Parts: sequence; C-alpha cells; structure tokens
Amino acid sequence: MLLEFTRVLIGLAIVLFHVQVADFLREQDRSLAAAFRERGVPIPGALPKQASRNLFFLFGIGVALFSLARIWLSLR
Repeated sequence: MLLEFTRVLIGLAIVLFHVQVADFLREQDRSLAAAFRERGVPIPGALPKQASRNLFFLFGIGVALFSLARIWLSLR
C-alpha cells in the first residue's frame, strides 16, 4: 500500500513540476540530437515546447490516476 501512495505522490510531483522537467529534457534531447547529427546519424528533432509540457502533464496525471485506481481496487 505504501508503494501505491508513493506512486500517487510521484505522479503529483510530475504534474507540479511538469514545465521544468519538460524544458530540462528538451534541452538534453536537443544537445543529444546535435551530437548525433555531427556524427552523420539523422534523427528527428525535439518535440515542440508546448507538446512536451502537455505530454509530461498527462503522464503525471496518468501515473497518479493509475495508482489511485490500484488503491481503490485493493480496498474493495
């Protein structure tokens, strides 16, 4: 049960900090893509800023809802 509550808190933390996490990972993706392109490996660019933020927000909500559903089902 403690693991499920931890997952809920992690999901809510992702939702709370989704902008910072998405921006950080976009920068890392951009530098990694540039390194690959320098070596001749064609890879697609990073997601647009708003799309990556929305993706992390939905991921955090999904983790939290999934964990809450597991808690609810275990209590029934």
